[in-house]
Amino acid sequence: MSEVEAYSVDEFCRLHQISRAFLYKLWAQGIGPRNMRVGTKRLISREAAIEWRRELEARGTAETTA
Repeated sequence: MSEVEAYSVDEFCRLHQISRAFLYKLWAQGIGPRNMRVGTKRLISREAAIEWRRELEARGTAETTA
């Protein structure tokens, strides 16, 4: 398996250039990426990351056209 299927919180934050604190703030606001727990570890699937970015892009487009 060559592609990453799920990111740890640290990997996701590094790839998206956001802090852990900001990611947890997004989750608290209900606008963070979907995630799953594997034992005590929280993971974000590649699909959830893609979906989250698309939602942000759509939100950004709607805000600029409103």
